[in-house]
This record gives sequence, C-alpha cells and structure tokens, in this order.
Amino acid sequence: MTSTATSRDIAFIGLGIMGAPMAGHLMAGGHRLHLHTRTKSKVAALIEAGGIWHDTPGAAAAAADIVITIVGLPSDVESVYLGAGGIVDSAKPGTVLIDMTTSTPSLAVRIADAAAKRGIAALDAPVSGGDVGAKAAKLSIMVGGDEATFEQVLPVLQLMGTNIIRQGAPGAGQHTKMANQIVVACNMLGVAESMTYARKAGLDPARVLQSISTGAAGSVLLSGLGPKMLAGDFAPGFMIQHIVKDLGIAVDEAKSRGEDLKGLETALAQYRMLLEAGLGSEGTQALFKAYA
Repeated sequence: MTSTATSRDIAFIGLGIMGAPMAGHLMAGGHRLHLHTRTKSKVAALIEAGGIWHDTPGAAAAAADIVITIVGLPSDVESVYLGAGGIVDSAKPGTVLIDMTTSTPSLAVRIADAAAKRGIAALDAPVSGGDVGAKAAKLSIMVGGDEATFEQVLPVLQLMGTNIIRQGAPGAGQHTKMANQIVVACNMLGVAESMTYARKAGLDPARVLQSISTGAAGSVLLSGLGPKMLAGDFAPGFMIQHIVKDLGIAVDEAKSRGEDLKGLETALAQYRMLLEAGLGSEGTQALFKAYA
C-alpha cells in the first residue's frame, strides 16, 4: 500500500485488535510511527518494522505531527488526552489529534476545546467495520471537527478506511457512531432470534440462512455472523465488553433528550447479562447464547 501524501510523524496510541492493523497501514503508506500501548510486547512486529516506541502517550504525542488514538473506554480517552502530561499537555502547537475510539460526544467537545487553547486541532473519528475492516483498510470513519483540519488529514485517514465522511462539529462523529451502534444492536437481536426460531422450529438453520440472506432480511451481520453463531464460533471481532460500553453511551445520550429506544435498551440488557456471565471477551455474535 502506498500513499500520495507527504510522509508524516504519526503517534499511534492503542494497538489492539483494531489499532495494530490500522497502524500497519499507515506505516506501509510511508509514515513514521511513534507507538504506545499498554503492553509493549504486543507491538513487537511494528517496532521491528521501524516503529518508534515511547513509554507514555505524552512522549509519543510530543514527537508527532498527527496523534491517533483508539483505546478502550471514555475514561481511557480522558486520561490519555486530558490527564497531566497527557496528549493535550504534550503535543506541539499545530498538531492534529484524532480520537478513533468510540467515546462520548461531550468528551470529544471537551478535548477539542482544550486542544484549541493550545493551538492544537482535534477530531473525533470513530470507526465501524470491526477487525475485518481494520485489516482490509476498509473502515467506515465518521468524523466530527473543523472542515479544514479534516481535509488536511484526509489522505492519512484514507489509508485506513474507504467511507470517510465529516458529519459536523466536534462530537458529531461520536453521535454518528451511536446511530451506527443502534443499528448493529437491533440487527444482532434479529439475527440471534431468527436463528433461534429456525432451530426450534425443527429447520436446518444453515439452510434457512441461505434463503433469507439474499432477500430483504439480508445484511452484513446476517451473512457474516449468522454462520459463526451456528458454528459456535464466538471468537471476537468486536468484544461483548466493548458493545456494552458503546450501547451504554447510546442509551445515556438518548435518555438525555427524552428518547425511549426500546430495541437499543433490550439489546443492552441482553449483552449485559452475557457480560455478567463472564463472556465479555467473546465476540458480539455470542448474543446467540442468550437464547440457548
């Protein structure tokens, strides 16, 4: 993979299931990477390929023109950006910060405001597409923030995704991701309940899946995760503990505006039950287990 963009110093913080392949695409595109994650051993391959390790997020940010983060929880985002010695404290004026974590819209606004006071631009740019999209550089990237800043870093984002749309001001990317997760949650309920119904009706669920996956019921989740449900393959592309976090944010945002989204709340309740049963590290398709 090659890039037409000028080579940049990019700090990449958070190198898990999603972040590691995303960082790899940036390196393959000719950019110099400054790396930090909780467990250094997990990024040995990127370091061997030329990535530069830093012991703290702030140290990585200080060495970069662009800082990209994809961490776990909103509390992690707040800590790495706004904590003492964190990214906002350490980044040089003129740096662009891009948080690709699914986090809260209000925190995205706070980060943008704090960054602006130091002459730094910030975008919220959560992604959809899971580990498959990250590995294939075909993520959907939903961006909130200044339009000129978005255009400035678009060539970098294009190394990681194919559907990249600025949705509006700071926080708009996170609001768009909440809309995405609501569709995912309700669709996953439908897939799990459909396969459960077929099985308990005495049908061959795999044959049912063949029939319904190309009709009006068809979806990426039905075709991609339906077979995994039936095969008992619950390896994570996206973990239950992460969908619980995302759906919790969506419910809180909806309730703050007096919205009653019953499908979303039902999905969250089911996933929380699985999380409490110790299945947080399994993939979201393990929702099927709620109907066993």
